[in-house]
Amino acid sequence: MITIHSFVFSPFAENTYLLSDPTGACLIIDPGCYEPEEFQELTDFVTKHNLKPVGIVNTHAHVDHVLGVAQLKRIYGIPFALHPSDEPLLRAVKTYAPNYGFVRFEEPEVERWLDVKETITFGESSLRMLFVPGHAPGHVAFVNDDQKFVIGGDTLFRQSIGRTDLPGGNHQTLLQSIRSQLFTLPDDYTVYAGHMQPTTIGFEKKHNPFLKS
Repeated sequence: MITIHSFVFSPFAENTYLLSDPTGACLIIDPGCYEPEEFQELTDFVTKHNLKPVGIVNTHAHVDHVLGVAQLKRIYGIPFALHPSDEPLLRAVKTYAPNYGFVRFEEPEVERWLDVKETITFGESSLRMLFVPGHAPGHVAFVNDDQKFVIGGDTLFRQSIGRTDLPGGNHQTLLQSIRSQLFTLPDDYTVYAGHMQPTTIGFEKKHNPFLKS
């Protein structure tokens, strides 16, 4: 059984997810922590629950999702994985992060380039990947079918969708990704998004104004 814990970090109110299983192994997804107290909140949680971080994986590489990667890699000595199509986005962050006030941003090195045909494993648990470009060219989502959930990043939100006016974004590509990848999942799958509260596939099929047929 995977336990999902979320943290809301930075002025972007970005959702960072920590997934753990009964072995104590945990996976950090989209770490958006930047301020010292945000790192402290995450590391205190890890220590309190006797967890062992084994890796960082990202849905995509926009600034609000990668702020904490380099420091957490250093703290825990763990690798970072990202889809290769998002490498240009990652490399660009250092040039614009100061414009948002993130003057201490550290660019992380990527140890593993994700292949959506692979499975992400930690402890006794695993996640399969979906390729869902549109918000970002290398955007992926992580799915667990046993527990019926998706870590969806900035693709699908409660009654909304990800922005497509950023570099690498494409509105029609995003809509196609949602319809062909996420909306083929059963209605009772929970979507844990990169911002705001969770939703479900079924709710968004019925109520998302961007995806009305």
